[in-house]
Amino acid sequence: MIHFEYAALSDVGLVRKSNQDAGYASSHLLVLADGMGGAAGGDVASSVVVGNMAKIDDSHQAEDLIALLKEQLNYSQEQLLHLVDDIPQLAGLGTTCTAILRTANKLGMVHVGDSRAYLLRNNKLTQITRDHTLVQYLVDHGELTAEEALHHPKRHVIMRNVGASDDPVDVDASVREALPGDRWLLTSDGLFDVVSDETIELTLQSYSNLDECGERLIELALAGGAPDNVTIVLADVVDGPGTSSSYDRGPIIVGAAAVDRQRPTRAGNSAAGQLAALTASIRPVEPIANDVEKPPHRWIARVAAGAMAILAFAGILGGGYMWTQTRYYVGIEDGKVAIFKGIPQTLGPVELSHLFEETGINVTNLTPVAQQRLDTPIARSSLSEARKVVKDLAAQRILPDPLSPTKIPDPGSKIPEEKDQQSSGDTQ
Repeated sequence: MIHFEYAALSDVGLVRKSNQDAGYASSHLLVLADGMGGAAGGDVASSVVVGNMAKIDDSHQAEDLIALLKEQLNYSQEQLLHLVDDIPQLAGLGTTCTAILRTANKLGMVHVGDSRAYLLRNNKLTQITRDHTLVQYLVDHGELTAEEALHHPKRHVIMRNVGASDDPVDVDASVREALPGDRWLLTSDGLFDVVSDETIELTLQSYSNLDECGERLIELALAGGAPDNVTIVLADVVDGPGTSSSYDRGPIIVGAAAVDRQRPTRAGNSAAGQLAALTASIRPVEPIANDVEKPPHRWIARVAAGAMAILAFAGILGGGYMWTQTRYYVGIEDGKVAIFKGIPQTLGPVELSHLFEETGINVTNLTPVAQQRLDTPIARSSLSEARKVVKDLAAQRILPDPLSPTKIPDPGSKIPEEKDQQSSGDTQ
C-alpha cells in the first residue's frame, strides 16, 4: 500500500523576531506556507492557509484532488479579506503556498509564490515548482541569467500569492504519480536562499531518517546565517506496511500555526547562534547630555505630561478591551468544545475572554485532525463564524455506528450534550 512517511520542522532563524512560516505534514497532506506582510500579518496568513488545508486531510477521489486544494485556497483568501476589513492594520498580508494532497499513488499539487517543492528520484534532485517572482519572470524572458538572479536585489518580489482578495487564487496545479522511493521536500526560501541545490541534494541522499535529514538541512541554513525563517516538510513514498517511526504518527504542524510558534531558534550556543545574539545586543550609544542648568518649575511640566500619558494609556486600554469583546474563538473547556467571547490572552491579572457557549462535544470523540486543530484557539470575528467552526468540528466526530450517524446541529442551535461512553455499544 502506497503511503507517506513524513516529517516537518521549522526554525525562526537568526534575524527574524517571529516565525511567519507554517508547515503541515501527514500521511495524506503536505503543506508549506511562507507568510508576508511583516509581523502584523504574515503569520496570520500562513496559519489561515494551513488551517484550511488541514480540513481536507483525508483520502479522496483522485479526480477531486486539485478542486479540493483550490477550494481551500480560495476560501483562505475570503477569510483574509474579512480579517483585513475588521483589522485594517493587517492590510498587505499574504502568503505563499505549496501543497500536495495524496490519494493512493496519485498526488494533487498546487503552488503559488516562491516556496518550493523538490523531488529526489533515483538520487537526482529536481525542482518541481517554478517561483512566481519578478526575477524568475525576467529569467524566463531572457532579461536575466540564472546566475544573476541568485543575488538580484529584487529576487524576493512575489508576483502571485494567497492574499486578501475575492478573486480566485492564481495557482499552478498538476496531478502526479507517487513512486516508491521518491522523497519530496517542500521548503521556504529560508533554506534554498542560503543552501545550494547541490548541498540539499547531497543531504537528502545521505540521511535515511527524515527527522535527522530535516534537522541537518536547518543546521545548514543556520550555518549560512539564516536571515529568514526556515521551514521544511519532508515525505518519503513507501509501498508496504509502515515500519518507520514517522509512519502514521498523526499530523505534524510547525511554525506560525503550531502551539510552540514562539520557540526560539535551535542555533542555541552554536557559533551562528552566539553571533546572532551578539548582533542583537548591539545598540547605538545615546550621547550623554551636558550638565546644564534646568529651567525652574520643569517638574510641573513633567507631572502634567505624565498625567496626560496615563489618561491616554487608559483610553487605549478601554478601547482595546471593548474591541476584544467583539471577537470569539473556539477552544476547550473541561474536555469539551466551547465558544469563548474575547481573545485568548491576558493583560496582567485581567482575562480578555470568558466562556460564552457550551457545545457538549467531547474532544476525545473527535478525529485526530480535529483534535489537533484545537491545540490552539480557533479565532473568529463573529459568533456566527465561531458556530460554523463548531459545526465543522461536530462533523468530524468519530461515530461508533456508521449506520446511525449523529445529527449535526445547525449553527446557533443548542448542541445536545454527549453522554460519556459507558461501553463499546453506547452511542455518543
